[in-house]
Amino acid sequence: MPVPDPPARSVPSAGPSGHPGHPAHSVDRAFFGMERRHPDVRWDAGGVAYLSGPPPSLADFRAYVGSRLGRLPLLTSRIEPGSRRSRWVPDADFTIGRHVHEVVAEGPTGWDTALRTALDAPFAPGAYWGIWLVHGHVPDEYAVCYRFHHACQDGAAAAMTFRTMLGEGEPSARPVPGKGRLTALPRRVGTAVGLATTFLAGSLAVRGRRPTSLTVVPTGERRLWRGRVPADTLRRIAAAHGGSAHDVHLAALAGALSAWSARSGVPLSRVTALLPIDARRPDEEQTWGNRCFALPVRLPVRTDPERGKGRRDGDSPLRRLEHVMATTRRLRGETWRQAIQDLVQYMPDRPTAWYLRRMLSPRVTDVMATSMPVADKGSLGNSQVTGVALLPLLVPGHLFGVGLSFFGNWAETSFVADRALPDGESLPELWEQAVRELEETSAPD
Repeated sequence: MPVPDPPARSVPSAGPSGHPGHPAHSVDRAFFGMERRHPDVRWDAGGVAYLSGPPPSLADFRAYVGSRLGRLPLLTSRIEPGSRRSRWVPDADFTIGRHVHEVVAEGPTGWDTALRTALDAPFAPGAYWGIWLVHGHVPDEYAVCYRFHHACQDGAAAAMTFRTMLGEGEPSARPVPGKGRLTALPRRVGTAVGLATTFLAGSLAVRGRRPTSLTVVPTGERRLWRGRVPADTLRRIAAAHGGSAHDVHLAALAGALSAWSARSGVPLSRVTALLPIDARRPDEEQTWGNRCFALPVRLPVRTDPERGKGRRDGDSPLRRLEHVMATTRRLRGETWRQAIQDLVQYMPDRPTAWYLRRMLSPRVTDVMATSMPVADKGSLGNSQVTGVALLPLLVPGHLFGVGLSFFGNWAETSFVADRALPDGESLPELWEQAVRELEETSAPD
């Protein structure tokens, strides 16, 4: 791969358009607060890009990353507490070497170990993110693993980082409310408060619920398992029933969990997925911090002693899809999207932090489920990106995190779980099978 201009070096940030700083958001501060309360917990997320072609050297790769950081000012910044409000400011001590690393597999059998190293490696002291070049198992394939502290970015900002580093094509489409009128502000405030109250009341109702318990002790080591189906398959199923591709994904996830519970012997009395929603205004950059809101959605997972005696009508693929669509239909509407945007923009620090802690609790939710359109295609020099796996936040006590990425013609699902999760490697196949069942149900007679 040719070395880009400028060469590898430390890349200090001038800040966005010379601005002395950028305000940290209440969600940013909430994640930093959770880290201070629970320093033993991993608060990072990210993604893995798989590429074909010979890998670059570490020096060339660092030069490549450095040449693109001018378009990603947050990555060369640090958070600075203020007397009234903390801000992201340029990091005078930033160096490429502290953030960009290499993991070399020990031959063809060493790929899994090398990738696990990239997934679990700690960030350098003072770093909010890291990139690992993973290679060595075969001559013409490698991977790039990008991980970030969740106080630094959310999924939409991370997708922007991917497109800046590796992606081609148009930015991901994200639905945003139209410009609101001031005369509608009282109604919007009422809607936003009502929305927050609804979800908080739902979380309080399950205060006594015990989280799903596994029969093994978590190891602290993460595993990544991947599945994929043509993106048009999800879209065709969604169009046949008036839903979205993400609805189909969640319905398939519910089917996969039902089958996984029966196979693994892990009982699931109920499963609630936590969905991150991008709430940026149309004029907000995707490069800075968090502008997301987390909404709990009950998944139609049915596990009972009668499963082995035949499928019950309420457990059919179509019923699961109808259940999900009935839940998410309001989220796609203009009113609720505006309410979510208003909550993220105006909610003070303490309620924001309390809400996030509550929603992330395994007593309220069991699975982190995120989805993101990433890019039409991607490349690094002469290497082409062949696939993308999201690395959602893995919350202690959750079963797993699952990410759905749209890249090129594929919808790729990734499951991130502790190594101790029983039969976790079967989840992608069960998800693909559940999608096929939905496709068969949706086929015209």
